[in-house]
Amino acid sequence: MDADVIIVGAGPVGLMLAGELRAAGARPLVLERRPRRRDVPKAGGLGGQILELLRYRGLLERLEAACADPVPAPRFPFGGVHVDFTDLPDTPMHALPLPQQRLERLLEERADELGTEIRRGHPVVGVSQDDAAVTAEVHGPDGPYRVSARYLVGCDGARSRVRDLAGVGFPGTTYPEVNRLAQVTLPDTVTVLDDGGLDVPGFGAIRPGFTRTDRGLFGLGSSPGAEAVSVFTTEDEATEYDDDAPMTVAELQGSIRRVLGADLPVGEALRLSRFTFQARQAEHYRRGRILLAGDAAHLFPATGVAINAGMMDAVDLAWKLAAAVHGWAPADLLDTYHRERNLAAARTMLHTRAQVALRRGHDPAAEALRELFQELLTDEQPLRRMSALLSGADIRYPMPGADHPLAGAFAPDLTLHTDQGVTSVADLMRAPRPVLLDLADRTDLREAARDWRHRVDVRTAKTGQRPADVLLIRPDARIAWAASLDEPAGTAAPALRQALSTWFGAPDPGSS
Repeated sequence: MDADVIIVGAGPVGLMLAGELRAAGARPLVLERRPRRRDVPKAGGLGGQILELLRYRGLLERLEAACADPVPAPRFPFGGVHVDFTDLPDTPMHALPLPQQRLERLLEERADELGTEIRRGHPVVGVSQDDAAVTAEVHGPDGPYRVSARYLVGCDGARSRVRDLAGVGFPGTTYPEVNRLAQVTLPDTVTVLDDGGLDVPGFGAIRPGFTRTDRGLFGLGSSPGAEAVSVFTTEDEATEYDDDAPMTVAELQGSIRRVLGADLPVGEALRLSRFTFQARQAEHYRRGRILLAGDAAHLFPATGVAINAGMMDAVDLAWKLAAAVHGWAPADLLDTYHRERNLAAARTMLHTRAQVALRRGHDPAAEALRELFQELLTDEQPLRRMSALLSGADIRYPMPGADHPLAGAFAPDLTLHTDQGVTSVADLMRAPRPVLLDLADRTDLREAARDWRHRVDVRTAKTGQRPADVLLIRPDARIAWAASLDEPAGTAAPALRQALSTWFGAPDPGSS
């Protein structure tokens, strides 16, 4: 075969998947239809749980170093209102302002460093599969050819050719909104008010945040010391736009004029992007040896979520594909990818559809709903719940046979004291390998895991106020199983062996 896994699409999801697969010892081949990285701006940054995962992999510092803009305070738009997490000292919802083009470059550098082959200008036009392999028909610069692999993953976006070729339905809703987002400088003729708002001739004062008119929504944001302001418009249109056609300053100004009924002079445009909203989920994330991730699997009707969800898809899927390639994956391991990431997408769909309801209403009842929602978020507990929801920190994957409160959750970054010094859970998760973390010197449980020692790294450490005696952590940093404090060996050891078999296959032959 030409590769272990063919990845169709070299956006952030495909490149993240390629890096994770290569780090797990599999051979990916990335096929991208465009001859070069796209110049049209799309996502403007990352936020939520993916930042913690990238930190665990040792990649976050590298991404932070590439940020030209200061990291903003944790304030986020939500359905036409603003949610402010700055008063929460431990909010999991943060953002990293890294334009997608720069993110793709960094992820491609990582994939290259690990030895990944990436072919640009190689669109996939056909896909077939049998019990042993999947074959892609490709139109390369030098003519058509075929490549084969054990698996193929469609990371090729909302109009996924792979999804269509696999016959996977993509039901949902397309909303009539056209959204335009820009970062622009302002000429001296525009008066900036003391509160950061603007005085627009013909309209009057516009405060920071959202201004609603009977023609749409106008958003304004700025950061202290920033040279540019963020401008956002939403209006209903029947026009269909080509995603590859860049937005112009004239188009932005035309939209502002329609929404506000007045002209807003702008200077240099640092970022211009246009997008529409859809709420869709693939009926299946897996069909045989073909799988889907990112926008090919789900579309959400709100900003700031798609790239985060897609990259988390990649992290969940990569180690499972690598396990299948290496021959130790349990029979249904790949099926858990759909169950887990479909569950996560449903949670994201819940809050993004709620944002649709908040932002699209224009009558007094809708205004009352937005005002009440904003008022509720002045209380700490609703704010904490919203922080966990938006970041994805509240997602718990189903873990068969594991009833500990931490089962299915993202592993907390505990400070660990070992014979070699101080380390952390994040340090243990640099590579996408499972870890059995013994926090209570449980010789009985380390012995129970001995038959998986070639697949599972066993680590012993101490930590303050340990949450469990032992944590079994999957390569995606999810807790597969945990032993409660002082849980009897007669109960814990069989349960641990069952969890190890469920996630990491049968014991090594002859290891007992």
